[in-house]
Parts: sequence; structure tokens; C-alpha cells
Amino acid sequence: MEDIKAYVQQHKDRFINELIELLKIPSVSADTAYSHDVFETADAVKASLEKAGCDFVEICETPGYPIVYGEKTIDSNLPTILVYGHYDVQPPDPINLWDSPPFEPVIKKTEIHPEGAIFARGSCDDKGQMYMHVKALEYMVQSKTLPCNVKFMIEGEEEIGSKSLSWFVERNQEKLKNDVILISDTGMISNQQPSITTGLRGLSYVEVEVTGPNRDLHSGLYGGAVANPINVLTKMIASLHDEDNHITIPGFYDKVQELSLEERAEMAKAPFNLDEYKKALNLNDVYGEKGYVTNERNSIRPTLDVNGIWGGYTGEGAKTVIASQAFAKISMRLVPNQDWEEITELFTKHFISIAPAGVTVKVKPHHGGQGYVTPIDSIGYKAANKAYTETFGVPAIPVRSGGSIPIVALFEKELKSKTILMGFGLDSDAIHSPNEHFGIFNYLKGIETIPLFYKYFVEMSK
Repeated sequence: MEDIKAYVQQHKDRFINELIELLKIPSVSADTAYSHDVFETADAVKASLEKAGCDFVEICETPGYPIVYGEKTIDSNLPTILVYGHYDVQPPDPINLWDSPPFEPVIKKTEIHPEGAIFARGSCDDKGQMYMHVKALEYMVQSKTLPCNVKFMIEGEEEIGSKSLSWFVERNQEKLKNDVILISDTGMISNQQPSITTGLRGLSYVEVEVTGPNRDLHSGLYGGAVANPINVLTKMIASLHDEDNHITIPGFYDKVQELSLEERAEMAKAPFNLDEYKKALNLNDVYGEKGYVTNERNSIRPTLDVNGIWGGYTGEGAKTVIASQAFAKISMRLVPNQDWEEITELFTKHFISIAPAGVTVKVKPHHGGQGYVTPIDSIGYKAANKAYTETFGVPAIPVRSGGSIPIVALFEKELKSKTILMGFGLDSDAIHSPNEHFGIFNYLKGIETIPLFYKYFVEMSK
């Protein structure tokens, strides 16, 4: 497929402009104020798949936001690759920390991306990486090099826990039948060193509410005499970790599978510079669970983090009140063998049990999913590694990701398919953060690499 590089270079300006147009639509699934934009994005994805060469594309209604399904069938006797991605994005907040408006994409050069990067919400997670697959299909159709059948399933609720995806998958197993699932919603080590994600953490996401008096109170008249929900909540949250940063919820670690010393040594071979890591985040030191290094803490160990906390008066100036209520959103990243529903139940039971007299506590589960580990001896992994090697000039390194894609475990359970995670983003691309971006090098390299995966997967499947 020597022509793929020439094709990408010939059409790169169009590829970039098409992605920029998609990024202008604020498809924030978490906020109903953007509902119209989410539906508009589904329409745009449908149109792009049709233009790329799919024989059949439809917008499938679900209990939530729609799923865009497309397919290109050339021979029912050939393998079928199912591409998964998502067109929804994270909320852009806090907007004041963006250097440019999150839905007005701009291209800027950076130290890591000297060729330029597209700055916009969703540029890397996941519109940019999803759109690589659309353009890869375009190339294979135009060049008549598509070696197998392909299906696309692009959802609009990934950032809110893929609420409707299990509903859709369970009802469309024949439609979604495939030989391998291909996802680009992860990253790689660097622009010089590709990697294949072989493990994902699970997720449990909850919201907690602590309620004290029946109204906000004057802190002079009532301070010291009634429980302050904000004080109580912060103390309860602080107690969830001990001095070694172990999580204190009873039973939390019971099913955690420890990696062997050999496996940990293999992980340590991946390039990682702690000083550069701290510099990139403007930190004077790292932090985490005792007994583990940074690359283990953020991938193979479970975590508990507060994602948001609020209560009382937060406006300009001062208001001396004891708030009636305090709230927090908490996520727990889980490792394989930890069941997210069981962990949610353990958290709920424990958090309510540690509440002092004078307040009531509620825990509201939001969403979650299981962790996932994929073997490195599968045809899919070998095909991905060969594709990366040809494009980048070096073999890919298998890595565990700290992120979560809960639907991967769902796919294996319902569709009996293995998933290959071919990511092209970088940790420094600021996904979920202000100034999210995606390197133009990475975007175009993805379009070059994906057709090679198709080629080698079909060859190795014979």
C-alpha cells in the first residue's frame, strides 16, 4: 500500500478541514443544552460515512442519543472488521482556561507537535481518531484495496457511560457480527514509539450528597452547634485513603489481581521519563499509592478520585453561611476482576456508614463498566503490530491504559469478539482538559496505518 502515503499527502488539507468542520459542532452529551448539537453531529457522521463509500448507513434510534451504523460488504466469505468510535465529547468547562474557544478549532505548533495540532474539544477524544477510520475507508474504496468487509458503529453517549449501547448491542447481534473490533480511542507512547493498549481499567462513577439543617444557616448564630455538611463531606472524603494512599473501603481490593514481578519488569521497559512527566504537569513531585511507581499507579492499580465538589456560597465576595447541603462526584478506576457494580455497592455501604450524627447521606450511582485485558498472541494484535511497524519503523509496545472504555468488555460478552485498541493520541493531548488537541502528524499517521491493519488481518486470517 505504497500509494496510501501519496493519497494522504494529496488530500491532507481536505482531511484536516473536514475534521475541523466536525469539531465545530459542540456535541456535549452530558449537558442537555447541547442536545440539538449531538443529533446534528450524528447526521454529519452519517454523511461522512456515505461519502467515504459505505453501501449502507443509518441513524439508529436508542433510548438516548442515536448510534450511527454503516457497512461496506464486498464478500460475505471474507472477514469483517467492526469499527467502534464515538462522536460525543466532554463538556468544555472550565472555558476560561482555554487559550482559544473550544468549538472554534485552531491549528497551532507545539514542542511535541512541530507540524501543528488541532486545538478543540473532541479533537483527540474521539472525533479526530474516529474520523481517521472514515478517511482510511475512503482511501481503500477509492484505490480498490479494501480487503474485507467493514462495519461502523459510532455512538453519541460514550462520555456519559454509553448508556444505550448495551441496549443496542443486545438487540443487534446479527447486524454487528464480526471477526474483530477495531477502536481508536486510546493513545500511544510518543510520535516515535507506537504502542498497543492491551488493558483498560473499569469504572464506577457516583455522586454523593450530605444534608444537614433544613436551610442555609448564619455561621455566627449556628456555627459550632450544628454539623456543617461541607466540613463533614470533606472529612468523609479524606478518610477514603490512608497515609499510604491505599483506599480504605472494606473489600475494595479483594478481587484485585496483582501482576507478577516479571510482568511489572516488562511494563518498566516502556519509555518513561519521570522528570519530563513532572515538567509537563508543572509538578515538583508525583503522588500515589505506596509500593508502586507512576506507570503502575495510573494503569494497573485501582484508584478513587473526587471529580467535583460543591456546596455553600461560591459567588463573589463573602457570605457567612453554613450550607444545608454539600455534594461531590467521585470516580473509581478499577482493574480487571473488580466488578463495577459490586464496587459501587461497597462504596455506598461504606460511605453511608461513616457519616456522623447530624447529617444524612445519599449515594447516587451514575454509570460504570468492567475492565479489560486482551492477549498479545491474537491475529488482531499481530496485525496491528505489523501495521505500526511498517508505518513508524519500529514495533509497537504493549501497554496497559489507565482509562476506561467500558463497552470493550460488553463487546466480548455479547458479540464474542476480541477488541484491538489502536490509539494515535498522546498523554499530552489534554483530553478531558482545557486546550485538548490532536497532532496533525498523528491524525495523518492514523489514516496511513489503519489500511495496513486491514491488509495484515486478512492475510493472517487465511
